[in-house]
Amino acid sequence: MWIMLYDCFFSIVSKDCAPDELMVRARRPGDIQKVWKNAKVTKYDKSDYMFRAAIKRIDIIAALSTEVMDIEYNNFKNEVKDKPLHDAYLSVWTAMARLQPAPPYSGYDRKGRRNVANIPGHARGGHPVGKRSKKS
Repeated sequence: MWIMLYDCFFSIVSKDCAPDELMVRARRPGDIQKVWKNAKVTKYDKSDYMFRAAIKRIDIIAALSTEVMDIEYNNFKNEVKDKPLHDAYLSVWTAMARLQPAPPYSGYDRKGRRNVANIPGHARGGHPVGKRSKKS
């Protein structure tokens, strides 16, 4: 599972840890400790994630629950102040946007056709034709 917080990124997997733990892995030093201050982080440069810590599942649940409850922003990307992290997240956002049937904010499908299902007043979408209130 990838976790992208406004100030850190990590991956959580069930690998190389006890059954009541998960392995939290990070690409940057200090990211794991931003969420788990007392984590015993090891540096390992012979794998895809350089920093890792085995953390109790219950501690992961508690920390991520707190992160969710603390959300107050209305735009995640704008909350990320660390420019290299923001740019990495923007790359992920862009890649994920390509999976969406129509480009974000476009009103068009991937073949360049107008997405009429989102046009108010159109017979195939929006308000039913003839049911909208008309301005006098």
